[in-house]
Amino acid sequence: MSRFLGVALALGVGLLIGLLGSQMMMSKSESSVSMSIEPSVQTTSAELISFSAVPDAIGAQDISGPYDVVEGWPQDLASLPGHEDWTYGGARGIYAESPDRVFLLGGGELPNIQRPQMRQLTDIGPNVLFPVGGLPWRNANLATPPGSGGSRQDPSVGMDAWRGSEPPYRALGVDARWHHSIIVVNREGEIIEDWSQWDDLLKRPHSIYISPYDSEKRVWIVDDHSHAVYIFSNDGQELVQTLGTPNVAGADATHFNRPTFLAWAPDGSVYVADGYNGTRVAKFDSEGNFLLDFGLDGNPGSETRPGYMNNVHGVAVDAKTERVFVNDRDNHRIQIFDAEGNYLSEWSINVSPSSLHFIQIGADGHAVVFDRNTHKMLKYDLEGRLIYSWGTIGNFPGTLWGVHGISTDQEGNLYVAEVDAGRFQKFRPREGANPATLIGKPVYAAWE
Repeated sequence: MSRFLGVALALGVGLLIGLLGSQMMMSKSESSVSMSIEPSVQTTSAELISFSAVPDAIGAQDISGPYDVVEGWPQDLASLPGHEDWTYGGARGIYAESPDRVFLLGGGELPNIQRPQMRQLTDIGPNVLFPVGGLPWRNANLATPPGSGGSRQDPSVGMDAWRGSEPPYRALGVDARWHHSIIVVNREGEIIEDWSQWDDLLKRPHSIYISPYDSEKRVWIVDDHSHAVYIFSNDGQELVQTLGTPNVAGADATHFNRPTFLAWAPDGSVYVADGYNGTRVAKFDSEGNFLLDFGLDGNPGSETRPGYMNNVHGVAVDAKTERVFVNDRDNHRIQIFDAEGNYLSEWSINVSPSSLHFIQIGADGHAVVFDRNTHKMLKYDLEGRLIYSWGTIGNFPGTLWGVHGISTDQEGNLYVAEVDAGRFQKFRPREGANPATLIGKPVYAAWE
């Protein structure tokens, strides 16, 4: 009996201990779960942040990133007497000397046509509509003369390519006019200078600059179909110097092969991206004397060898290290060289396909590019890490379509030239915008 009671008692105590242990384990487990969930919820709540360029903005979409577009800027060419039927052609370049003096570099003029009503194109197929709602309807780059604008195309037949090989043929004076390649506007966008005296000199003006190290503020214009870089006095009254031999292609000290963009080193020397047909970067001193060049002809679209390039469509200099960043556009990468043209490193654009229009480095030491395929303005650190991006295509102000040139001024305003949209735009920094998302102000050394 006593043995039975002892066994029963032992079983009871064991069961009780087991139950208590289970409850303790459950309690411990529940506590552990509670401890693991509660801080997670609190941490998520505490660390929840906005990725908008303006962190506290409500309902933001960042269509124009950290900027507000200035609608109605600049003055339309159609507002000029005798120009009611014409507006801007492909907008290729822009440069802000100051908020009150902004250079616009265009591709002549196109007919000032209002957006047509949507209609069915039954000769193409069922349910094909034009124009598509919400999207741009005219590609100004294709409509603007001359043709032969792409990589490895012959500029000598540019006008023939623009007119077309089959009727109806395009005609100057009807489909386009070659006027107002260079104009200057003030902060309100009003046209204050007209450099049309140089229209006949230019064939396909591609980019426009003033060197930050030039106290005379001479105006540089790269013309890829002329194979030349023209340097004008600041008031536009005099052509003071020409780099390259106009209308003669080559790849040496006195010839270019469709150059595209420029960049300056702190000593005033200049790097010329050369170019659509060329496969090199050429360096000149501050007086325009040839120093050196670097770059070899690669395999377009698939080249991975260091120093080989195709469509050298942009160049930038890091003022601190004097490293030279080259947009090897057709090979979808940025190659980096020292001041003597020795290869250092590179980074690729991690989207397929990409088509970068330029590379610029501002006073903040970050790189900015525009991808024509994704319609994104992209800001990177100099190792290629993405800091911020913005942009979308549309038919309303603030969208981006084919940004071919950008500039910032001393107030931090951003200016863009859109070759496909045939449009120039001005953007002001949004109130409260995160400075890291803004495009850096320009480097100024010899003038303010």
